[in-house]
Amino acid sequence: MADGTISFVDGLGIKGIDSHEIRRKNRASAFTPQNLTPNQACGSKWVYPQPFSVRVAADARVSGRETKVLPPCRSRIGAGGDRRLAGCNPFLWQVCNSVFIYNFLSATWRCGTDMPGGRRLFSGYDSNFVQMVYVAGGHDEDKNALKSALAYDVVKDEWIQLPDMAKPREECKGVFHHGKFHVIGGYLTESQGNFQRDAQAFDVATWQWDSDDFLEAATCSTTCVEGGDSRLYTCHNNNVTVRDGAAWQVLAGLPAELCNVAYVTAWQGKLLVIGSGRSGGPHTACVMDLKNYKWTKVAVPEEYSGHVQSGCCLEI
Repeated sequence: MADGTISFVDGLGIKGIDSHEIRRKNRASAFTPQNLTPNQACGSKWVYPQPFSVRVAADARVSGRETKVLPPCRSRIGAGGDRRLAGCNPFLWQVCNSVFIYNFLSATWRCGTDMPGGRRLFSGYDSNFVQMVYVAGGHDEDKNALKSALAYDVVKDEWIQLPDMAKPREECKGVFHHGKFHVIGGYLTESQGNFQRDAQAFDVATWQWDSDDFLEAATCSTTCVEGGDSRLYTCHNNNVTVRDGAAWQVLAGLPAELCNVAYVTAWQGKLLVIGSGRSGGPHTACVMDLKNYKWTKVAVPEEYSGHVQSGCCLEI
């Protein structure tokens, strides 16, 4: 399969470069996305009229095709052109442990094995972009922060129990970096909203957790991403900062219209940042070139505008 990138977010379709194989197959099949409800696919008892969707752009413009999906509050990302989803029942807002897998080549969904160990929300998660998806922390149905961790094998459709972290973490960020699954920041049950600056990293080779005083300051870590260049990036104090080794340094200031950051991803030497100029304001998108640190605003058509809840970038 030719190299390429697909990037998409729930609420705002943004930057994507399909591989030649995906383009060829989609043209040949006329690409007719399927509507999917849990009743039709998995025998679940509730149905949703699917106003939520995943948007995928075919080039640097924010446009492209749309496929209707279930309305997730949080998403798990995977590899090999697939996406895994889990979220909430939109009527009762009860957390679901369902897994749905989308294949970009066939433009079809299938159901995976449900996530075990009880329902969880606000977990840290990421993929090694080969076949494993890692999930850690979050809170349970009683809103107790969790220290448990899991791995999902995409090929075998199996969940694997990982060793527990040293302490619970809610609203943590998961980043796979240098062969380790990093679970960054978050907070404890008794100190809700008081984010921590430390992190734990699960070494897939030794099957053990390491600890690290990770962030510059105690802050929400949701904007921390792996840049594909062995460095980590995050947005803090209206700046883009980079961690190369053990220290963070400022790269560039954020544009004024992005001072409230909702989503960040990196690919092919660029950093995509989506956010707003004020709390509750309309979301806009800008791309920073990681070579010269220059920003370019991305034009977003009205049909692809909206507030972003989550997103991911798939390298194919």
